[in-house]
Amino acid sequence: MAESIRSLLRERPAALHALGPDSTVADAVGLMNRNNIGAVLVMTPDEALLGVFTERDVLRRVLGERLDPAATPLESVMTRKVFWIPPTASVDEAMTVVSERNVRHLPVMDQERVLGMISVRDLTAAVVRERDLQVAELTSYMHGSYGGHVGS
Repeated sequence: MAESIRSLLRERPAALHALGPDSTVADAVGLMNRNNIGAVLVMTPDEALLGVFTERDVLRRVLGERLDPAATPLESVMTRKVFWIPPTASVDEAMTVVSERNVRHLPVMDQERVLGMISVRDLTAAVVRERDLQVAELTSYMHGSYGGHVGS
């Protein structure tokens, strides 16, 4: 699929959902719930990416360890090994990363700068749109409405 991650980012709100490393799990869960998202970026004040905090982190590292969400800083339970993609990557390349690395959220980075985050949901929607377009084009072609003349 030729669609680039940059084009997916254009479809999304421009806001980065990020918190500092000293923010609590409760802060992150509140932000995720308010915005209907499954992950937040953990960044320094100068916007350097430190990690990602996900729903999976809540289940495994917080609830699974019986930690207090209101007292637990993100820095102690975030995912530190972050896989990311450049904005020039294709949807297919991003799908490969999420599949091979078993992650659901990918920060999009231009060198050291975070541009946004793409989820598996975003990627799946892009794949479905592309497939729907292909089906419509093939259907149109098969029914002779592609602009050509039958029997010419």
